Amino acid sequence: MVGESGTVMENAFIELDRVEKVFDVRKKTGFMKRERRQVRAVDAISFTVARGEMVGYIGPNGAGKSTTIKMLTGILTPSGGRLRVAGIDPSRERIRLAHRIGVVFGQRTTLWWDLPLIDSYRLMHRMYRIPDARYRENLDHLVELLDLSALLDVPVRQLSLGQRMRGDIAAALLHDPEVLYLDEPTIGLDVISKARVRDFLRELNTERGTTVLLTTHDLQDIEQLCSRVMVIDHGRLMYDGPLAGLHEAGESERTLVVDLERELPPIEAPAPARVVRVEGPRQWLAFPASESAAPLVARIAAEYPLVDLSVREPDIEAVIAKMYAEHAGPAEHGERAVS
Repeated sequence: MVGESGTVMENAFIELDRVEKVFDVRKKTGFMKRERRQVRAVDAISFTVARGEMVGYIGPNGAGKSTTIKMLTGILTPSGGRLRVAGIDPSRERIRLAHRIGVVFGQRTTLWWDLPLIDSYRLMHRMYRIPDARYRENLDHLVELLDLSALLDVPVRQLSLGQRMRGDIAAALLHDPEVLYLDEPTIGLDVISKARVRDFLRELNTERGTTVLLTTHDLQDIEQLCSRVMVIDHGRLMYDGPLAGLHEAGESERTLVVDLERELPPIEAPAPARVVRVEGPRQWLAFPASESAAPLVARIAAEYPLVDLSVREPDIEAVIAKMYAEHAGPAEHGERAVS
């Protein structure tokens, strides 16, 4: 299997080769008349994820992220292409695969709504046939790391969103899955809960080598957890590579904020750097994120009465938005009428 760099990935755990998913949608167009359309939710996507990787999978609403996750778990069957997880075809051997994967859907719980949290875990203990000693060891470890001890006897319906999310993550890991799919795991969480979940995922990946595929709208999740990111839009893979390369692909810019001793005309910066804003003695200069700030800083320090300066990193969300705009097709992209 070939990775994005062109090297063979012998330890690939997740493999997609030109996978697509097409839905038939019927739309009313008049009295007693309907038109059938095919909506291509995933369009010939190919990628591999190696064992132990933590990969961000991002895109706007309707891009095809959740559809991809559902095909990886066997919930949906691909319309075309080849898909394997640990050498298993998810749609054909869903039960067998279930023992090797964990799934967390941020907006839907896998816990029993009216039961105390601990009862959901006991049921999963039996469902997955987890050996008693391993179940107790995993439960104790997860309860400690996710701070769940005070919540075990609380019915799931009484938990806050952040508490339930931590409970869902623990439930997904009780049976020692080799891969964890996370679909919006920090949605609606407060800052403290987000930090706790991120710390746990980082430790899980580092210490246990669990493969993680993370979909999220919170780009801080990606920045803090993933070294590799895949960007999907209209069902197509737009980018697959290191996080740093995303800035180059989106032609992002860093900002140098300069505080001078006094108000002066705009700094004469060497191209491609340029002054984008001036407020009194403070000036903002933009320059390509792929370039070092050192030459620009050295020149300003040598030629201007400098008091202080700082470099602000580019906003990844703005980078991705620009990529979407550049690749946007017509409104009917991904659909075609069917007679």
